[in-house]
Amino acid sequence: MAGYKKLRSQSAACRRFLFLFVFTLFGVGLSVFVLRTNSVSSIAKEPADESGHDGGSSWPQNPNLPKQSELSARLDKQNQLPPRNRDMFPHLAKDHITIVLYVHNRPQYLRVVVKSLSQVVGISETLLIVSHDGYFKEMNAIVEGIKFCQVKQIYAPYSPHLFPDSFPGVSPRDCKDKDDAGKIKCQGNPDQYGNHRSPKIVSLKHHWWWMMNTVWDGLKETRDNSGHILFIEEDHFIFPNAYRNLQALARLKPQKCPDCYAANLAPSDVKSRGEGWESLIAERMGNVGYSFNRTVWRKIHKKAREFCFFDDYNWDITMWATVYPSFGGPVYTLRGPRTSAVHFGKCGLHQGRGERSACIDNGEFNIDVDDIDKVRNIKPQWNVHVYENQPGYKAGFKGWGGWADQRDLQLCLAFAHLYHTAESASS
Repeated sequence: MAGYKKLRSQSAACRRFLFLFVFTLFGVGLSVFVLRTNSVSSIAKEPADESGHDGGSSWPQNPNLPKQSELSARLDKQNQLPPRNRDMFPHLAKDHITIVLYVHNRPQYLRVVVKSLSQVVGISETLLIVSHDGYFKEMNAIVEGIKFCQVKQIYAPYSPHLFPDSFPGVSPRDCKDKDDAGKIKCQGNPDQYGNHRSPKIVSLKHHWWWMMNTVWDGLKETRDNSGHILFIEEDHFIFPNAYRNLQALARLKPQKCPDCYAANLAPSDVKSRGEGWESLIAERMGNVGYSFNRTVWRKIHKKAREFCFFDDYNWDITMWATVYPSFGGPVYTLRGPRTSAVHFGKCGLHQGRGERSACIDNGEFNIDVDDIDKVRNIKPQWNVHVYENQPGYKAGFKGWGGWADQRDLQLCLAFAHLYHTAESASS
């Protein structure tokens, strides 16, 4: 009997020990779970850094973006590849200004631009980023032949040119021209003039906006860049002194024109070659050879809704008519009195692709480059002449249309969120 009581006592003690062990193990597991949950939560809520992009991956998935095609996804991955020619140009200059060349599908124009860039003094010191609106074999081959500097190619992965049978391209149910969506049950929203979207046309604004968001906030090569970035297009001839002049303008801008938002290589009037005066010029922002810094980009990005909801398919007119005016004062750019870049395109964006349809002076191309255009001709002692009364779009201008389909508006907003937390983008 005494042995039985002793055995029961030992069994009870064993059960108490087992219960205490299980309870302790559960408590430890719960603590680990809570700590891990808090850790994950803190990462998810980690604020964007000072440059504006997330602390996590620079290529987040966005549920508001269309489902990618196979080619779109492949090009998206290529955007993450490092620049080429780093073996020939292993170091970028400390004060280099990145050049972004955005192109569509005009190879004859692109050859002219690339040749002009190859003659630019200082080009080997910097990085050239070429942003493609879709993928075109001949355009790609021209860029791959560049050997005069580091070069990185990026491709707009949601370009309408990559989606032959679905949005952002043409989908079977899309309304066309002035179709009545209610009568024929087609999909789409007409613009203020009753016209439905044209994918080739809306690609212009989509590409520019995607490119800006990607260059400033998505690419590891530029997302921490606080200085100026130069933007040029495939029909901008660049003079040999352009890069050195731009460096001088960027240095002088804080002293000579602290209220200037940008530095330009060319007058806002694309037909002008400049005044030839002995002074710097402050005028409205031009769209040929323009550059600005991250501070200005942050102001532009905060106006994403204004940009995305203005019914005009032109990115530059959208900026002039609604974004810049929302800054609360004149938006000036600083430039020299003699142009360092020339707009030579003579036909529409989606023309000029073949020898017969080329629009460069009937197939011939000739721009006079004088000796003064081969060396820096910006003088730091010059004063600034300000054009106070500038031509522009008056209040009440509603745009030229072509940009009213709700799908385009939402895709545009999605690009603004690509590399930002929801909190930072909505602000």
